[in-house]
Amino acid sequence: MSTGVVAVAVVPDPRSGVSLWELYELSIACAVFGIAQPDLADPWYELRLCGNATAGAISLRTEYGLDALVGADTVIVPSVPDAVVEDGQEVPADLVAALREAAASGARIVSLCTGAFALAAAGLLDGRRATAHWSHAAQLAARHPEVVVDDSVLYTDEGGVLTSAGATAALDLCLHLVRRDLGASVANQLARRLVVQAHRSGGQAQFIEAPMPRDDDAGLAPVLQWAAERLHEPLTVDDLARRAGLSPRTFYRRLREATGTTPLQWLLQQRIGRAQSLLESTDLPVEQIGDRSGLGTAANLRHHFARTVGVSPTDYRKSFRPPGPPMQGL
Repeated sequence: MSTGVVAVAVVPDPRSGVSLWELYELSIACAVFGIAQPDLADPWYELRLCGNATAGAISLRTEYGLDALVGADTVIVPSVPDAVVEDGQEVPADLVAALREAAASGARIVSLCTGAFALAAAGLLDGRRATAHWSHAAQLAARHPEVVVDDSVLYTDEGGVLTSAGATAALDLCLHLVRRDLGASVANQLARRLVVQAHRSGGQAQFIEAPMPRDDDAGLAPVLQWAAERLHEPLTVDDLARRAGLSPRTFYRRLREATGTTPLQWLLQQRIGRAQSLLESTDLPVEQIGDRSGLGTAANLRHHFARTVGVSPTDYRKSFRPPGPPMQGL
């Protein structure tokens, strides 16, 4: 178990200084690694902020330059300027050089959200699996085809190189690092102090999309709302088409045009969403959740849930159940 020096790169847009998103993810790294926790581990991590941001409304002066990334045990890039992601601006050359040198010296390299663009520019993600916020994953994949971009997970751990999606997934990855360094007990206690879930698996899906058609998709919204209220029943495509007053073929085509998915896929997504809601808000056993969500047996629930969400129903419940007594059913 070890801690060591954690160097965080501040990568400002020279026109606007530190963005609010970068400040958010920067604060996550500071909260996890920069506040001493002597009762959990002594010494704790030594945090170094590297690089200055003096333009724009939010300015930040640090004690270290980007050259101080070299020699750190862990290097974190919380994000890069919006212009890099949206406008194709190059990642600053001094940051690319420092990341390459830090990696060559044995540092663990970490990105939070769009920080993956910096790691990719330095060649550190070549041939590796990586992630970013799902809304930026397409740009990352297009600009760096040598990177195996996975937009469905919370974070990736490739040993010496780790990446995360944005927002709270960045906190999940930082706690994962603490877990790797200091053990589950320390990470769990720190998570409790931060009032967050102790552990969310990196393979867990960033989101599950269960589209509903627009109100102006005549004939579909009412029937799908009707189906959503009867997910526990053995619904078929013929049932939905009959309810909509359409042939099965026409119903299939119109639903595909309206939602981008097939009737059976739509039903499965709705049922997974129903199971998620029950896992979050009740203490019902998985057998009853399978029945109430329309997924059938507990085994069938586990199969579809793990394949779609990326974790088991039990692990999902542990991660997402809010504090306080659960409700008995919905």
